[in-house]
Amino acid sequence: MRSKIVTADEAIALIRDGDTLASTGFVQTGFAEALLSALERRFLATGSPKNLTLFAAAGQGDGKTLGLNHLGHQGLLRRVVAGHWGRMPKVAKLALDNRIQAYNLPQGIICQLFRDLAAGKPGSFSKVGLHTFVDPRYGGSRINAATTKDIVSLVEVDGEEWLFYKVGQVNVAFVRGTTSDTFGNITMEREALTLNNLAMAMAAKNSNGIVIAQVERIAERSGLPPRQIKIPGILVDCVVVAEPAQHMQTLATQYSAAYAGEFRVPLASLVSTPLTERKIIARRAAFELPPNGIINLGVGMPEGVASVANEERISHLLTMTVESGLIGGIPSTGGNFGTGVNMDAVIDENQQFDFYDGGGLDMACLGMAECDAAGNVNVSRFGGRLTGAGGFINISQNARLVVFVGTFTGNGLKVEVHDGKLQIVEEGRQRKFIKQVEQITFNGQYAYDRGKPVFYVTERCVFRRVRGGLALIEVAPGIDVDRDILPNMDFEPIIGEYGVMDARIFNANPMGLEAELLNLSLPERVIYDPERNILFLNFEGMHVRVEEDVKAIWDICELRCRAAGKRVGVIINYDRFRINQDMYDAYAEMDRYFLANYFSQITRYATSAFLRAKLGEAFSARSIAPHVFERREEAQAFLAGRSGDASPDADLQPRAAGD
Repeated sequence: MRSKIVTADEAIALIRDGDTLASTGFVQTGFAEALLSALERRFLATGSPKNLTLFAAAGQGDGKTLGLNHLGHQGLLRRVVAGHWGRMPKVAKLALDNRIQAYNLPQGIICQLFRDLAAGKPGSFSKVGLHTFVDPRYGGSRINAATTKDIVSLVEVDGEEWLFYKVGQVNVAFVRGTTSDTFGNITMEREALTLNNLAMAMAAKNSNGIVIAQVERIAERSGLPPRQIKIPGILVDCVVVAEPAQHMQTLATQYSAAYAGEFRVPLASLVSTPLTERKIIARRAAFELPPNGIINLGVGMPEGVASVANEERISHLLTMTVESGLIGGIPSTGGNFGTGVNMDAVIDENQQFDFYDGGGLDMACLGMAECDAAGNVNVSRFGGRLTGAGGFINISQNARLVVFVGTFTGNGLKVEVHDGKLQIVEEGRQRKFIKQVEQITFNGQYAYDRGKPVFYVTERCVFRRVRGGLALIEVAPGIDVDRDILPNMDFEPIIGEYGVMDARIFNANPMGLEAELLNLSLPERVIYDPERNILFLNFEGMHVRVEEDVKAIWDICELRCRAAGKRVGVIINYDRFRINQDMYDAYAEMDRYFLANYFSQITRYATSAFLRAKLGEAFSARSIAPHVFERREEAQAFLAGRSGDASPDADLQPRAAGD
């Protein structure tokens, strides 16, 4: 059998006019630069191949000339279906100028389409994209007027809405690996990511197309360990050996053994960064991190949350993931984004999105370019720029908790912190909170209808998506709502009772997040007063996220009650208390248990009317007496009247030792 090793020009000569090309890569990692540049070279020299369809999941390139930018010539492309456009501005300009047909599908959908096409399926069913610009009711992912064909349709299955994505066959696949034998068996031992290479190769081969692989070295046939083969030779038609400059591990790194997972690197010593607006935002977002949770952090400002986690020494309590396929470890930033070190595993990109779409993420922290009164977020197309959604729709729509982060205004914002208070030195010239976003990449109403908690964190305030729209829930110390917030928005948010952002955020010292996340302060929050036979539960500012939080409360309360040796009256302070929606049943079961075995009466108070109503509704729905008062004195009087254990005039505060 002849060797499959050919030059790049020989391989590219096999591509015909009108073919559909699938290209591998993730941002600045893993794209086949030698093949893409050879394709450009042939087109510029001969005018062929022309009228290609490009099928690409993630962005691929440096945002200037490399990667998919090689294809940004009129006539070379007829149609582009891509998840992210920001890394290929030359191709994006063709779309914005109406010179090509152009679609922006969710990145995860394209990854899964490769696999479904390989299996001979007509397309993919998914709820991802409902009520966003991808939905046919909102534009059907079409980018310009030249694009008229629908590739996304709305269907109903068993009374539920779904989207059906249909994209044609793949004629050519550009894949990439490290080593190939002469038969085309491909390994990826020096690659940082495996991406969709196998699925793309199968999709092309089962479409009677061709697979061209870019590698950095050649081995004799049967000389590679079978378990290391990521793309079998039966799928590969041509193998091209690239020069080192065209086969960098990332555009920022020629090769790192740590990115390839060859060894675990020692953690760098912690360096505290200045208290800028970006760090303030990251610090506030870090308060939402779920202990033992699986997290996705978006590119840009969300990356700062990982730095805060390191400073707070809580990284060991979290599992960070990247949609490129990384699970665990420390994700890279900047030019190495998508890679990481000390990973637990690296899986294929389409499999990572399967996990995400199925609800595997406990939390996602993502950026926001625009936000409107309905809580809709736009990151895909704004201000004349075509960026694309990337994995944003898959991630934001399916994570259990979503935290959007961004400065309140952009383009020139300057802030300072003095004595724990935030000051706006110079306001940004760009408004981010506008009447209506240009494009809906995240639908606030759809998220609310599905019970998803959604927060919008800025340096000066925090919003939450509630019934009716965007509600102001926290304001930074030193910030005046009428001076610093409302004049810089195009709409007025829902304003009722709001709190002050945690003072620790505006102090350069560590915030003690480990105790916050693990509820290590519970023994200090649960105090029994034997004189008055009252158990005080100070849950102010507490966040019940997972069942382990409920169990921790259960255990410490049972310990205190057993020590009391009799039934006790209970007063609970719920000021600034938060509980995840899916924890109400477990929390109510704990209440029922203690009422049956230890408590004579429970009274609760919270100054927030919203929280009182929400707790009252939750307790009533679970057949628990919904006594939630506004003030401590009301709770005290109620307990005294029902049990006779306390005088209405007594100061129902836990007494210090010796009182």
